[in-house]
Amino acid sequence: MDTERCREFVVLAQTCNYLQAADQLFISQSSLSKHIKALERELGVELFNRTTRRVQLTEHGRVFLPFARKLASTAHDAQAALADASDNERHVIDIGSIPVMVPYGITALLNRFEREHPNVRLHIVEGEADQLKELLRKRQLDLAFIREWDGDVGLDDGDAEFATVDYADDCLAAVLPADHRLASRQSIRLGELANDEFLLLPQGTVMNALITDACAVEGFVPEVRYRGTRAENIIDLVSRGMGVSLLMRTPAAYLTRTAVSIVDLENPIITHVKLYRLRDREPSAAAREFLDFLPLAPHE
Repeated sequence: MDTERCREFVVLAQTCNYLQAADQLFISQSSLSKHIKALERELGVELFNRTTRRVQLTEHGRVFLPFARKLASTAHDAQAALADASDNERHVIDIGSIPVMVPYGITALLNRFEREHPNVRLHIVEGEADQLKELLRKRQLDLAFIREWDGDVGLDDGDAEFATVDYADDCLAAVLPADHRLASRQSIRLGELANDEFLLLPQGTVMNALITDACAVEGFVPEVRYRGTRAENIIDLVSRGMGVSLLMRTPAAYLTRTAVSIVDLENPIITHVKLYRLRDREPSAAAREFLDFLPLAPHE
């Protein structure tokens, strides 16, 4: 028995009107009439009395109605269960990343992976390194792009719980106004900026810790005039002569649209963007696909 015909019968029994029933079912009145007649032929009984302007259930129709409702409901439940099963076949990866994604090609990489793996859906969370590591520990993330640097004292002990894959290296650079006394130099010592006012990213970030340590090695504490989360604001303020900054070269170069000079440091300070995962957590099949994909994908 065609369960769709049963559903159409139930709707017509509720409305007692072919036009209303057809509208609810998104089919024509003539199609609905043919379907009901086909169902009656299959059952061998008349389900509706058509002697009046409004169709009415016959005695056979009233007997059949609760069974038709049950058949239609069961068919709907079966279709919903199959749809859920299909959705579950589309695997999910919860992946985190440092805020600066675009300059390192991370957003392009995620998009390309989804296009080439239509069975996988990426859920993406942005955060600072400590936040992302905590989400990994809580198993709320499968993978995370995190920045680290060689001088980070936590890397040798507390982070042993993580396995990593290299993704991109970058170096710290000075961002100076175009007319700054050091702007024409190819490289400078960080200590040469000791008397300048700084425009920096917020405390509590990897970049802040890195810069604080680097300045301490040079024997000074930077005088910070401004702290903000958006590097493009910092670069614009630098271009207006409001101070100097220290940013990673790749995002600084990507975001620079104004008159600033990006100058390397004589003693390079290198950071590494890596893909982190918990060492004792076996990656899911989808996460393993991403790990295998990473070395093959060019950075954009």
